[in-house]
Amino acid sequence: MSSYRRMGRQARHARRHGMQPMMVINSGDPFPELAILIIARWVRRYRSELAPVSVAVLLAIFGWFAHRALSSWWPLILASSGISAWVLGGLGARFGVPTRLERLYLAVTLLACGTWDTLAAAIGPFTSPLPQALGIGGLVLSVPWWANRRRRAKVRVERTIAIWPDIAKDIGLTGSQILSATVDLWGWRARLGLARGQTITDVMAKVPAIESGFGAHRNAIRVHPTPDDLANRCELRVLDRDPHADAIPWRGPSVASITEPIDLGPFEDAEPCRVLFLRRHAILGGATGAGKSGGLNELLANLAACRDVVIWAVDLKRGMELRPWAACIDRLATTPQEAAALLADAVTILYARAQHLADHGWREWEPSGHMPVLVIIIDEYAELAEQAPGAMKHTDTIARLGRAPAVTLVAATQRPTQKVMGQGAVRSQMNIRIAFRIQEQRDVDLILGQGMLKAGWPAHKLNAPGKFLVSSPEHDTPRRARAYLITDDDVRDAVARYGPARPQLDAISRRALANGPPTAAQPPADEPGRGAGAGTGEPAANPDEMADGSQEKPDNALWLALCAAPGEGLEIDELMRVTGWKRTKLYRHLREHAGAGRAIQVSRGHWRARTTGETSP
Repeated sequence: MSSYRRMGRQARHARRHGMQPMMVINSGDPFPELAILIIARWVRRYRSELAPVSVAVLLAIFGWFAHRALSSWWPLILASSGISAWVLGGLGARFGVPTRLERLYLAVTLLACGTWDTLAAAIGPFTSPLPQALGIGGLVLSVPWWANRRRRAKVRVERTIAIWPDIAKDIGLTGSQILSATVDLWGWRARLGLARGQTITDVMAKVPAIESGFGAHRNAIRVHPTPDDLANRCELRVLDRDPHADAIPWRGPSVASITEPIDLGPFEDAEPCRVLFLRRHAILGGATGAGKSGGLNELLANLAACRDVVIWAVDLKRGMELRPWAACIDRLATTPQEAAALLADAVTILYARAQHLADHGWREWEPSGHMPVLVIIIDEYAELAEQAPGAMKHTDTIARLGRAPAVTLVAATQRPTQKVMGQGAVRSQMNIRIAFRIQEQRDVDLILGQGMLKAGWPAHKLNAPGKFLVSSPEHDTPRRARAYLITDDDVRDAVARYGPARPQLDAISRRALANGPPTAAQPPADEPGRGAGAGTGEPAANPDEMADGSQEKPDNALWLALCAAPGEGLEIDELMRVTGWKRTKLYRHLREHAGAGRAIQVSRGHWRARTTGETSP
């Protein structure tokens, strides 16, 4: 290899003979960029960081112009800057400046700039010490700007939006684009427009890849439908910090009546997770240590504060979990025998209330202090299914028929399998499903419903006790929340406050428990123009049915089921399970009830008792 000295001699020799250096550019090779373009691109990229320099330059230019043309207007410049600083400091929240510290910083900066321009207009911008003041003051006021977290987050979001097309191409979402983005306290969120043929399900499947493309933490991205519910739009939320990293202390009951939605804890955007439990059954599922017992305690604390709720409870761990609430629980079962008797009595109350509703032409039990809702809480439902299998038929009946008579079932379990949930009616009738952290992915569908895992409900990724996902009529999108932390002192305070003033069962329910199960109740007698609500006393039995003793009990069960049916009616399959009849026989009896004006077909395959004055659809 030639030395540098030899290469230099060869270069000088070539120049003496007229040879000049050449640049060879192949076809397709770009020309080198001009330095000014590189500088302009750099300035644009770091325009946020260079904003103080830009403001200082503009101040100097305006000061020079004001001194040349508006030197006598300096009082107006000073007054305008003072008024603007006062307005921004006091009303800055209306202009998108949320925090008080940021408003103070902007007010001070605006006042300083106005004062400098006033002096520049009066004596000239280059008169000492104005240049020194501009440099030192600009440097001092730039430090808070450079250190501001929201500004840095906004810059990062803007740069992410700029590279999103490349990320989308790499992860298989080619053609999607970020339409808008906003920065909040915990991170930022963006409205994502999807290409033709892409759906929110595709985005949910790509969440790990999006996290990798953004360089975010694991489980830091959430995908939700947009408020307008368009199929080609979704909302992408990126968390820089976990809003639920720390436990959230309980602030006391959020309701005084079961007719109000209960606050179970805040979502990640600080919005309270409010769920209505009136005429809805609920299931709470989660692995050991996931916070399921804490969520149950929180629910009990809110129900204890309701003046129109009577609480019954089943705790087959000999009351270890629920006994601290004994003063607020009207009836607590701690053995399999007690649990079976409690659930049987609950069914008796259900039928008695259903008969009362039918006799008065009412569709639903309206809760009050004298007519309270009966809430039955079962901790570790799997233990009940194993130790008292005979009680499963009662939980099935409550799950199917308990909504209208206001007999509510709340079951907590680690894994609600088909075997644990009895005949399956319990799980299928749960309107509220709360999933804490679970061990296996397949358990997501067991708790939240079939297909929920693929729909983006990752309960197996919840990483702290108390975090949960809730599926209910109010909440049909997978938003993470965290239950409030209720300490032992909170439990003792709630029991001491609400225990002495707990309501009692209504007279109808007490009378039903004293008289036993309603084995003799029959539909009202057939009279022209009279429906189920026309009866004023004890309903009369049907002589034709009484002639065949084998039909008396099934027809009674059919009538009570129709009375307890919700407004949308009960399905034929449910009525077949209640009566034990085949489809043809069931339809024959339903036609008899309909012909007598006692029953009504709400829709295809759905029946219920007819109220007073109600006409057929």
